[in-house]
Formats: sequence, structure tokens, C-alpha cells
Amino acid sequence: MQGVLREQFLLQERKKEMAIRKIREIGDEVLGKKCKAVTEMTPRIRELIQDMLDTLYEANGVGLAAPQVGILKQVVVIDTTGEDPYILINPKIVESSGEQTGMEGCLSVPGKQGQVTRPNYVKVVALDMDMKEFELEGTELLARAICHETDHLQGHLYVEKVQGPLKDINMDEDDEEEA
Repeated sequence: MQGVLREQFLLQERKKEMAIRKIREIGDEVLGKKCKAVTEMTPRIRELIQDMLDTLYEANGVGLAAPQVGILKQVVVIDTTGEDPYILINPKIVESSGEQTGMEGCLSVPGKQGQVTRPNYVKVVALDMDMKEFELEGTELLARAICHETDHLQGHLYVEKVQGPLKDINMDEDDEEEA
């Protein structure tokens, strides 16, 4: 029983340390601004990254860019699996190919999604938390997330690329009848 109590205590302590930031929503002017490059790793940038990861997981998202939490810095966190986050500082897409069209949503546009065409493959060059350059290649969902989040750093939302109308992601009446 002691082990269970210790685990509960540790979980409560971790939750106290978590910092969930407010996600800015469509219409907030910060989402339309270009972000500045990160020139050095500071305690504030480290804290921002940890807060962004906490916020991403709390919101059940796939990616989050710093302007979505009100910070105009080129910082992106992405986790397509829920277990393996990528931290991209000053990311630049250097290669892309192919095409995929699919439904896309955004934590800054809650309750909506739309059809967007993106590259099916991208290669991005970025800095890690030690400010060391690395390359990341992604296909399918990871490629889509990289493109989506780097767009945020340039002040663009996916709604600018939607083909057709935005759709509510709430269940419609037909879905309710089947449930």
C-alpha cells in the first residue's frame, strides 16, 4: 500500500510543477505575428519549452508553437505518438515532396477542422535544447505537424489553407443515433 501512496504523492507533486499556459485562439493578434529567432538557451526558454509540453499534453494536441501561448519566439513542440516529443528551435523546412490532403485542426481554432493539402514528406533543420543543429525528416502526420507548426511561427493559421468550409468536430445527429 505504501508504494501506491508514494506514487499518488509523486503524481500530485508533478501536477504542482506543471505549468499549463493559456492557448491563444483565432482572433488573438499574437497569432498573426512573425516570431523572432532564439539566439541562446536561457532558463526562461527552457521553462517555456516545458510549459509548452505540459500544455500540449493537457490539451491532447499533436503540436504547439510558442505564439499559441503568447510568446513570439521560434519554438515548436510536436508529439505524434504521445511518447516521443520533438523540440524544434528556429525550425526551417529545407526540403519537401509529395502531397497529402486530409482533415486538420488546431488548438487555437477549437471545435473546428478543415481539409488541407500539405507535403507528404518534409525535412526540417532546427536547433535542440543544447542549441545544436539537427535534421528531422517526417512523413504523413509528422510532416503535416511540422508544416502546421512552422506556419504558426510566420503568423499563419491553417484556416488560410482550408479547401472548402470549416467543419464542426462535434458529433452530428447521425453519429448520436448510432452511439
